Amino acid sequence: MLNTLSGRFLILTTVFVMLAEVMIFVPSVARFRQDFLQMRLERGQIASLALLADDMLEMDLEEELLKNAGVFNVVLRRNEVRQLALSSPIPEPIYATYDLRDPGALVLIRDALADLVNPDNRVIRVIGDPVREAGLQIEITMETDPLRKAMIEYGVNVFLLSLVISVITAALLFVAVQRLMVRPIKRVVTAMTSYTEAPEDARRIFVPDATVSELREAENALQAMQQQLTSSLRHKERLAQLGEAVAKVSHDLRNILTTTQLIADRMEMSADPGVQRAAPKLVNSISRAVNLCESTLAFGQAAEPPPRLSRVVLADLVSDVMEGERLAAGEYELSLGEDVPATLLIRADGEQMYRVLSNLVRNARQAIMATARPGEIQIHADESDTSWNISVTDTGPGLPIKAQDHLFQAFQGNVRKGGIGLGLAIASELVTGHGGSLELIRSDEGGTSFLIRLPKNIGEQNEEK
Repeated sequence: MLNTLSGRFLILTTVFVMLAEVMIFVPSVARFRQDFLQMRLERGQIASLALLADDMLEMDLEEELLKNAGVFNVVLRRNEVRQLALSSPIPEPIYATYDLRDPGALVLIRDALADLVNPDNRVIRVIGDPVREAGLQIEITMETDPLRKAMIEYGVNVFLLSLVISVITAALLFVAVQRLMVRPIKRVVTAMTSYTEAPEDARRIFVPDATVSELREAENALQAMQQQLTSSLRHKERLAQLGEAVAKVSHDLRNILTTTQLIADRMEMSADPGVQRAAPKLVNSISRAVNLCESTLAFGQAAEPPPRLSRVVLADLVSDVMEGERLAAGEYELSLGEDVPATLLIRADGEQMYRVLSNLVRNARQAIMATARPGEIQIHADESDTSWNISVTDTGPGLPIKAQDHLFQAFQGNVRKGGIGLGLAIASELVTGHGGSLELIRSDEGGTSFLIRLPKNIGEQNEEK
């Protein structure tokens, strides 16, 4: 019960109503005390008037009048003269005098609390104005015990009434919360559970129907999220099916092209001048097609294995990458620069980082060679307290705008004509496996710059000693 929303509303409502009644109880008890004393003054006045009407009343009748009035004596002030109208023996000295002619609210509350908490039976004097202007002033003496008992009885009745009001109010609020909040929330939870079982089923998308504006907004947001997720799942499912089909086609096509490549190699030995001129172009075309099939198959296989971290001399790694690209560039006017401290050690998988740098540098070289203009590729490395930073910068023509929008997405971020958009996707995946990031810093007509950040505080436990 306490763990439910409606149950907590029920308890809180009861508590708050009772607190409100307590705040009302104190002044109401003070008012009750004032009315009680005022009633005793009126009774004393009535008894004294009976005596004034017949001053020959017997002692027994006088005692009965005082007993019925609940006082010990009555003093009237008429025509500037104080007159003891009725009297009887007072059992003890007068403890206090209370003036009801013009009392302040705080004074009434203070006196009421004092009478309520003090269990002793005391004699008090009460002063007030006579009713119907039957004199200038009236005084009575009385015991506090009847007053206290009446105040306690009144307080108990107020408490019981407050409790009934609290229970009724809480029950009404409980029903209202159940209908307006709990039921819609349970409906949303049920819909979410059902959707989780089969998120690709569009029939399970939640349909908002709440009348409360805040709940309606939440239901609309849930519906929009489920619609977007279902659409994304369908899209990914179609891509997976397409990828599987492409992988199968690429596998068979690679086998066919490999055979064709062998035949083309033999054609190069032909004495026919026309065949000799066409054979190299045919071999290059077939080689590109084979590479495309192999890259597609490689990407379609399982994800890259986790990096095997060890201490790697970055300068040696960069030198190997650059040497391979120099051989690939041949006689082309291309400057390859290395700005890497010879003593800089990084924590990484050497083979995977070689592939990352090789992909970046190869893309840069191919982009520069496609312009038929001289160019430069520079690798710079440094370190900070938290990371190793490796930048690869070139003076090529820059990346196409369309390629920049999906740069690290497979088959979408083609950076050159004829590319398939896998190089940067693979490089980004490998860097992410190291806990780092691969970012495009700039790309314009003046060239392109990539930055690799490898954190120093990740993977120490996996480092090979």
